[in-house]
Amino acid sequence: MSEQRHALVLHLVSGGEPLIFSLSERSAKSLSARLPVLMASGGVDTPELADGTTAAVNFGHVASAHMDTLPAHVKVYGTPGNRTHGFASN
Repeated sequence: MSEQRHALVLHLVSGGEPLIFSLSERSAKSLSARLPVLMASGGVDTPELADGTTAAVNFGHVASAHMDTLPAHVKVYGTPGNRTHGFASN
């Protein structure tokens, strides 16, 4: 069985497309329990991404957030092997 790929999906108050981050296993477990508190308080968190980097998220600018599972072929911020700093290189 393949490993589950965890994603943090953020919808910003300014609108537009959602931001999607691939999370490490440890960060996904930790963040899923704390996500309601971060959303309610507008706190800042720096989750560890699947590629070992971190991202600073100010939940004061997030309208809604949820955890999800990424399909195997999807590449988003923090996907291992996708070191393009968020910009497409294809």
